[in-house]
Amino acid sequence: MKQISLNKINDLLTACGKERRVYLPTADTTGQTYFSQWKSDTQDADILHTLQNTLNTVRSPKDLFFPQVENLMGFRVTGKQIELVENRDTTEDFVLFGVRACDAKSFEILDKVFLAEPVDTYYQTRREHGLVITLACSRPAETCFCGTFGIDAANPAGDISCWIAGDTLYWQANTEKGKQFTDSLTILEDASEDAVEAEKEKIHAILDRLPLKSLTTEGFDEEHTLELWGSDKWASLSESCLGCGTCTFVCPTCQCYDIQDFNTGSEIKRYRCWDSCMYSDFTKMSAGQPRPTQLERFRQRFMHKLVYFPTNNDGAYSCVGCGRCLQKCPISMNIAKVMKTLQDK
Repeated sequence: MKQISLNKINDLLTACGKERRVYLPTADTTGQTYFSQWKSDTQDADILHTLQNTLNTVRSPKDLFFPQVENLMGFRVTGKQIELVENRDTTEDFVLFGVRACDAKSFEILDKVFLAEPVDTYYQTRREHGLVITLACSRPAETCFCGTFGIDAANPAGDISCWIAGDTLYWQANTEKGKQFTDSLTILEDASEDAVEAEKEKIHAILDRLPLKSLTTEGFDEEHTLELWGSDKWASLSESCLGCGTCTFVCPTCQCYDIQDFNTGSEIKRYRCWDSCMYSDFTKMSAGQPRPTQLERFRQRFMHKLVYFPTNNDGAYSCVGCGRCLQKCPISMNIAKVMKTLQDK
């Protein structure tokens, strides 16, 4: 266990950014928080205020591994010759600082998709170059339910885990990559684990009082697939859904994407961008739309997260209980409501 005084947070980030880019939660002019590159002229107080008062960024940090839009490649046509233009940038080593336990878990879920054969080498390269430093949630929000999926907000995973207790940041390396990085930081001092254990107890006491503490995954398994799929409750649940896709774009585990080619005149560029299963043209083909109604699209989203994905991935649910969909859905529909409604016999 290591430690550093909070009034040296910029010194720590300077050390972290000596050979790597550092990304951390940053508030914009409207007060919305996103992961963005750290700037050395940022005041300690501003960094600490964001880290201590913002649980979830608007969009999750999956952006750093799976960008919302990326130019995969290009094609240059000269006569009958087609030249492949490699647009893959050389990925630099980078640090993701201040990742919460739920978002750290989401990377494991994305790994199951993008690192399975055939491996997505764009994603793989970013994962290999990225170092994840997590931060325990000192004040979990009422919309949090990560515990439903076995995630401990007081004990986040990642290459390195951090806790804020009093005026000190505590630091623990978890992986070989994290240990090597920690060894390179001479600014850190040795520390006792007592303060961290006390902080974990405080966090667990808050977690035990959250409104969604009793939410479980009971009944969401392969055995109940047909029963869940055929439930007459989908009609009422999906009735007010706008199909806006907000839930999918703020979700840290959604991984659907579309690929399109654009002719710039001199070159054809191939882009990949996030897509949403809630859109009416999602999976639309020349033969038609396999899920023509919003009910079918709505059902597919939640069946995938709660039944199909865990069935095919050793019981791992495609939800981490971050609460973003609870906060952002314009009609206040979310996965917690769906789970409770389907479990209510």
